[in-house]
Amino acid sequence: MCVKDLNSSRRNFLLGAAPAIVGGLTLPGLTREAFARTPSAAKEKADAAAEKIWSHEYWAQKGDVKLNLFRKRMGEPQAGKPALPVLFLVHGSSTSSRPSYDLTVPGHGEYSVMDKFAEYGFDVWTMDCEGYGRSSRTEGNANIADGVEDLKAGGEVIARETGQKRFHFFGESSGALRAAAFAMVRPERVDRMILAAFTYTGEGSPTLADRGKAVEFYRTHNRRPRDRNMIRSIFTRDKSGTSDPAVGEAMADAELQFGEDIPTGTYLDMTVNLPVVDPLKVSAPVMILRGEFDGIATEQDVLNFFQKLPHPDRQFAVLPGTAHSVVLGINRQQTWHVMRAFLEMPPRLDSLKNG
Repeated sequence: MCVKDLNSSRRNFLLGAAPAIVGGLTLPGLTREAFARTPSAAKEKADAAAEKIWSHEYWAQKGDVKLNLFRKRMGEPQAGKPALPVLFLVHGSSTSSRPSYDLTVPGHGEYSVMDKFAEYGFDVWTMDCEGYGRSSRTEGNANIADGVEDLKAGGEVIARETGQKRFHFFGESSGALRAAAFAMVRPERVDRMILAAFTYTGEGSPTLADRGKAVEFYRTHNRRPRDRNMIRSIFTRDKSGTSDPAVGEAMADAELQFGEDIPTGTYLDMTVNLPVVDPLKVSAPVMILRGEFDGIATEQDVLNFFQKLPHPDRQFAVLPGTAHSVVLGINRQQTWHVMRAFLEMPPRLDSLKNG
C-alpha cells in the first residue's frame, strides 16, 4: 500500500471509530450522524443568532394626549412561552426616545441600546414623552411631574402586553429624574433601576449654572429652540473626544424630523426646582451611573443622593473616558457591561437559620 492510501485509510478510521467531541466533552460511541443531531452550545448560539429582532409600535393614552411606545425583543411574543424581563428606557430633555436608544450610525459601529439588550434577552421598551417625537405636541411644558404621568400611562400598556407587573428602568439625564420620580409613587412597578447622568440638588453643576442664565425664558415659554448645533453640543460640551462626531450628525438627522423646538419643562425643573426626587422614597435597587467628565452634576452631589438610598442593593459606577451621554459615547460598551451586570444580579440569599 502506498503512503497516500495509508493516510486515507487512517483518516476514515478516525472519523468512523473515534469518539465525537461535543462542547469540549468526549462522548464515547457517538457517531457522526448522532453528533449532527445532538444539541451543543455552539448550535444553540447559532440558533439564537438566527432569531431576528422583532419590533412593534404601541400607543398609550394620557387623557387627550397620545404617547408613542416602541418595543424590541428577540422574536415575536408567543403564547405559552416564558415572559422576558422588561427594560423600560426613559429619554432626556433634548431628544426623543428612538434617536436616544435606537440610533443607527452607519459605518461607525453599534449604537442601539434597544438592539443590544434585546440580544441579551430583554424585552426592551421606550416611549416619547408628551411633546416629544411621535407623541402628542401640546401646549404644556412637559416637566418632570408630567413625565411621571407619562410613565404611568406607558406602564399600563407594557404590563398588558407583556404580562409583567414590574419592570427594570433606565433613565439618562432628565430621563433619570423622570424614572426616579416615578419610582417614588409607583414602587410596585419598579424592579431594578439605573439612573445615568443624574443630578440631585444641582449644587456646583457647571452645566446647570450655564443653563440657569436662560431661566426667565423657560419660565415664560413652554418650548425652546433645538437645532443641529444644539444637538451636536450634547456630545462636546463637557469633553471633546468622548463621542464620535458622526453620532451628533446621526442624532440630528433622526431628531430634527420632529421639528426644531422641544419642551422647556425639564430645563426649568433642573435650574430652579431641584431636588425633585427624595432618595428616601426610592425603595428599589438602584445603580447610579455617571461619566468621568459629566458636567450635569458634581460627583459629590450624586454621592449625597446615593448614600441616602434605603435599599442595600445599590451601586455607584463612574465610567472613564465618558461625558454626559453614557449610551452614545465611544466607551458605550462599558455602559452596556455595567448595565447588564446590574440588571442580571443574582437574587440575594439569606443565611439559613440553625434549628
